[in-house]
Amino acid sequence: MAKFEPILLRNRGVEGARTLKVYEARGGYRAARKTLEMTPDEVVEEVKAANLRGRGGAGFPAGVKWSFLPKEREVTLLCVNADESEPPTFCNRVLMEEDPHQLIEGTIIAAYATQSQIAYIYLRVEFHEQFHILQKAIDEAYAAGYLGKKIFKSDYSLECYIHRGAGAYVCGEETGLIESLEGKRGWPRIKPPFPAVAGLFHRPTVVNNVETLSCLPHIIERGADWFTGIGPPHSAGPKLFCVSGPVKRPGCYEDSMEITVRDLIERDDMGGGMLDGKKIKGVLPGGISMGILTADELDMKMDFEDPRKYGLLGLGTAAAVVIDTETDIRLVLRNMTRFYSTESCGQCTQCREGTSWMDKIAQRIANGAGRMEDLDLLLETARNMGMMPGLSICGLADGATYPIETIVKKFRSELEEAIRNQAPGRSQAALNVLN
Repeated sequence: MAKFEPILLRNRGVEGARTLKVYEARGGYRAARKTLEMTPDEVVEEVKAANLRGRGGAGFPAGVKWSFLPKEREVTLLCVNADESEPPTFCNRVLMEEDPHQLIEGTIIAAYATQSQIAYIYLRVEFHEQFHILQKAIDEAYAAGYLGKKIFKSDYSLECYIHRGAGAYVCGEETGLIESLEGKRGWPRIKPPFPAVAGLFHRPTVVNNVETLSCLPHIIERGADWFTGIGPPHSAGPKLFCVSGPVKRPGCYEDSMEITVRDLIERDDMGGGMLDGKKIKGVLPGGISMGILTADELDMKMDFEDPRKYGLLGLGTAAAVVIDTETDIRLVLRNMTRFYSTESCGQCTQCREGTSWMDKIAQRIANGAGRMEDLDLLLETARNMGMMPGLSICGLADGATYPIETIVKKFRSELEEAIRNQAPGRSQAALNVLN
């Protein structure tokens, strides 16, 4: 198979790639200049033709999302989601620290296409180094006339600011992000109205993530046909993949979405195989919220459609977490329920209570005091929360339930065996304490 030529990561490792001088020398900002020679509608149509689907998790077509903006509007705002709170996802961090001007150029293109006057980059507060790198690049762009009044000596003006969030997982949801940007608690909003109609400061707002915007310069420069020629038709374009866990080469890699989970783990130019001869028990291929695969399901393609065939919620952030056979699946379950119980904003009753009770049950099982009926209770609780049954405001509840459901269904025999091998009497004692 031919080696994939890096696109989004083409400047990784290049000396001085963070600077405007080197970025421009390697072709940077040509696409932004070309964009300003087009009409905003032409840019939107080009992105639609490229079928650029959002890289933040939902996979919704970016051009279609832009077209939801009201035709008659006075002010439009662009929010760049750089929160990247899905564990353990770090591809946006890599883009910002290795090639910040690529993000700025993509932001300019998206802002022009949507006729946004201000762009806010919502940055996770833990990204200290990335903040300084990105701010320096923004300062360079302002000094060169690429941001601010009449950018590139055109009639279009764009202001760009970094807003540092407080690090809440729920702020990865666009309305939660908007609430935080407004200085409020990061609670997702009830919809409608959707952000395209009434978003930040009740103005029409577009929210896109870092990787999505980083694709735009390449689409504008090389064309939609080039972009759709990469990967399957429904999952076009380059994609960044994270690999973590007991593999030889954990890190962030780029390829088309034709790649399988097995290739991502085993290829020498990617994960490089398992560390110290360990064996795979399971893989969480899209961050933890999409669900889990068994060792027999590693031929799943890392695209937007194939994961659903394996009972997963979707591709998510394409951050693969490898779990080896030495890991107790009960502890995996416990870590997940603890995370979602902590990160639920508490606004929706079934999410607040459901994540809390799933955590208590998983804790009981992990402590060797589980009951067989606990497994069915976890599944029942998971079925009764989330946007899918139409009960919650945002998708956090769905993200909380898919990993739990898939672990219980796919590793039930291991969980049942662990419960059978518990010390006698532990179950009732733990139940008395929890009640």
